[in-house]
Amino acid sequence: MRSGGAGCSARLLLTVGWLLLAGLQSTCGINVTAIQDPSLAREGEGEPEGDEEPENDSEAENEPQAEPEDDSEVSNRTIVKEVEFGMCTVTCGIGIREVILTNGCPGGESKCIVRVEECRGPVDCGWGRPISESLERVRLACVHTSPENRFKYIWRLLRPDQQAIILANDSAILEVHRDTHPKAFECETLDNNEIVASIRFTIYTTTELQMKRASQPDTDAVLVFVLTIGVIICIFVIFVLIFIIINWTAVKDFWGAKASTTEIQSELSSMRYKDSTSLDQSPTDIPGHEDDALSEWNE
Repeated sequence: MRSGGAGCSARLLLTVGWLLLAGLQSTCGINVTAIQDPSLAREGEGEPEGDEEPENDSEAENEPQAEPEDDSEVSNRTIVKEVEFGMCTVTCGIGIREVILTNGCPGGESKCIVRVEECRGPVDCGWGRPISESLERVRLACVHTSPENRFKYIWRLLRPDQQAIILANDSAILEVHRDTHPKAFECETLDNNEIVASIRFTIYTTTELQMKRASQPDTDAVLVFVLTIGVIICIFVIFVLIFIIINWTAVKDFWGAKASTTEIQSELSSMRYKDSTSLDQSPTDIPGHEDDALSEWNE
């Protein structure tokens, strides 16, 4: 029994020893893995850093691309500041104006025309004049710009104290025959169903037109006469100047002789004045001498 108990105890000791060794190995393996884990963790941390670096590089590559956009925006702003707009060609309705660049013109010019654009003024253009008229017919034109078919035109016949009559003509030009009574017409120019210009015309009768022309003064003849006289005077002055320039020596001698004669005349007049003053003073001196002679004789 003792030998069997000793064998069992020895076996128990061996098993316990093996268990302890296995436990130590396991603990050493855990420590090794624990030691190696931080390095792996560092390598794992290093890999995201490597991943972040391309992102930073991509961001760095994107940043220079954003800068040119800012420069283009700045350049566009400066170009807007350096553009001027010319005067509109009309005071009402539709016209055109020039867009002028004040900097960056080719050839070193200070200003250059970039383009021509449309401009608009007040809608009401008041009363207009026909483009052509005779004793029988009149041609009227709406306010428009080229192309003519871009706009829509509405013609109306105006009647006092009544509603206007819309005419069938939808073109920019209207031809009207004179009637026994004066008439008034109105044309509205529309762009995208918006009224951009309105103008009215008065059509007189034939007799009224003749009376109006007869009552007007004949200014053309007066204007032609005044212009003719002015041209003749200008030509005469030019010829006189040319003659003076060509004969300058003779003119100079003539003016010099005239100046000398005036000097001689002035000297003669001064001498005559002196003689007259001396003659006026001599009678006053004679009584003084007589008084002296009488006083001496009395003594």
